[in-house]
Amino acid sequence: MRINKQIIPASEHTITPEAISDNALKVLHRLKQAGYQAFLVGGGVRDLLLKKQPKDFDVATNACPDEVKALFRNCRLIGRRFRLAHILYGRDVIEVATFRGPHEPELADSLGAHNQQGRILRDNVYGSLEEDAIRRDFTVNALYYNIEDGSIVDFTGGIEDLQQQTLRMIGDAATRYREDPVRMLRAVRFAAKLNFTMEQQTGSLIFEMGHLLSSIPVARLFDESIKLLQGGYGLRCFELQREYQMFDLLFPMTEESIAEQPETLELIRQALINTDERIAAGKTVNPAFLLAVLLYKPMLEYKGAFVHRGMHEIEALLNAGREVIARQQAYTSIPRRYALIMREIWHMQPQLQHPTRKRALRTLQNKRFRAGYDFLLLRQLTGEEHLQTVCQWWTEIQTKDPGTQQQWCDNLAHGGKKRGKRRNRRRQKMTNRPAPSIE
Repeated sequence: MRINKQIIPASEHTITPEAISDNALKVLHRLKQAGYQAFLVGGGVRDLLLKKQPKDFDVATNACPDEVKALFRNCRLIGRRFRLAHILYGRDVIEVATFRGPHEPELADSLGAHNQQGRILRDNVYGSLEEDAIRRDFTVNALYYNIEDGSIVDFTGGIEDLQQQTLRMIGDAATRYREDPVRMLRAVRFAAKLNFTMEQQTGSLIFEMGHLLSSIPVARLFDESIKLLQGGYGLRCFELQREYQMFDLLFPMTEESIAEQPETLELIRQALINTDERIAAGKTVNPAFLLAVLLYKPMLEYKGAFVHRGMHEIEALLNAGREVIARQQAYTSIPRRYALIMREIWHMQPQLQHPTRKRALRTLQNKRFRAGYDFLLLRQLTGEEHLQTVCQWWTEIQTKDPGTQQQWCDNLAHGGKKRGKRRNRRRQKMTNRPAPSIE
């Protein structure tokens, strides 16, 4: 790759030290005072230039991880594939990475290594600032802010791409995707987050090389999926994933359900819209809820198959939940704590749809009630209009005091008592019948 180094002086850009977090400044200054190079790099620089609030601040330095740890008592070293230093200030974490260098054949199997397909297995080869820039993924993420004079160092044309709102892979895109196929997911995520257009090769090769994601550990794919769908721009990420034919590589059962049942798409879209709105409002989101939405229709298909074999509805629901989650684990892992919540949300749907005197108040007090109730509202909003009456009932009962809630639940018993009386009369008649003759 041709290098065209540019230095943009502080007078020609908008980043100031005041815009950088105090903790990041502490790390930068201490590294500088110790005689090391230290630059703010990555998304923090990119977002500040775009006049956005960075989610975090990362630092690049020529100090190796052990040297960083010696400078900071609040440091911990993480990772084997990519060794990093995390400087901890309460909940604020400043990530410090040593400049990466090119992989040389004599270093294979020690500091850096690739597999036969070209994927990086180890990447602890250190280099210079210029070599580090070339090793990064996208040009807009390879901008370095120098705390010493406030200048920005650009080796890859990132400033120009930032101005043109273009997402471009550094170097040969095919080689970079083979080194780490997750970069394709990152390309989708950044294109959605920044509302940038992918450069032609960066985007087109995703169609050809998406299958390489099958070589990535499912735990890492789960983490990347959550970043895509719960980063505040989930709907756009979902649309781009489907546009680049990547969604079916991560959630094949869901994609199949979308093809067969168009209402599945609307359910997912509305859930993502709600998630993006909650994140924008500073509210919390639980990955389990969105995963329950993504796998709900596939779960119903399995449930139908179990019922067709003669299984009871509730037993079929429980077995279908376990089955669909187990099958999804082959593509993206689902931690047990989320799988449990997903099954609870699904299991609560029949209870919410058909409240009874005995179960209604208990359902209302369930710790997963709110998630189950929100799921029911989402279903009603996206096509299941027959749920409108019961959704309104659950909405109104939440506004009542405990005594009134009990009365509302008791009122459900009238029809139940009548049905119960009829059932008891039938049983009484059966009991009073004479025993059949055995002669």
